[in-house]
Amino acid sequence: MGKGFTLWFTGLSGSGKTTLASRIEAALRQRGMKVEVLDGDVVRTNLSKGLGFSKEDRDENIRRIGFVCQLLTRNDVAAIAAAISPYRAIREENRRKIGRYVEVYCHCPLETLIQRDAKGLYKKALAGEIANFTGISDPYEEPENPEIVIESDKETVEQSVRKILRSLELMECIPAAGQDAGCSAEEESQIRGRLRALGYL
Repeated sequence: MGKGFTLWFTGLSGSGKTTLASRIEAALRQRGMKVEVLDGDVVRTNLSKGLGFSKEDRDENIRRIGFVCQLLTRNDVAAIAAAISPYRAIREENRRKIGRYVEVYCHCPLETLIQRDAKGLYKKALAGEIANFTGISDPYEEPENPEIVIESDKETVEQSVRKILRSLELMECIPAAGQDAGCSAEEESQIRGRLRALGYL
């Protein structure tokens, strides 16, 4: 215990990545852990300034986030990345390089995201005002075997947070808080079933 790891949130814009990353950050700090969050939007204005939205530039952006996560993980920090990261190959490349890597797929149907559209981005993308917009004019490749799947159109934020924390406890990435992180018997069974299928339990 006490080793670093990377928690990588992937999913379309508006699927809950940033919200959940910030809630998990707070929960891990409460458990006395060292935590750093790399949010896709923030990274683009600092670490990846000058990169556009071509496939090459997107891959380079995700590679840079992965590099920072690798350094943090190696130094016993819990690194939390929240970035659309649309391409499977680059996510898998990061997984191989980082080692202790937990993927969280924030799944939400496109129709729901278009309805939510808090930032008005989908409306602009559908009107052709934003080029290379993931999910509309650019592809998003769903993860094939993510450790954790969040159904952000069906779960409350609290349910999603519980699912992530309990999964991390069972994978021995974080110390257990006891009482199964407040999960119901059904939630516990689903989490264990998924991790068992992936060979963690």
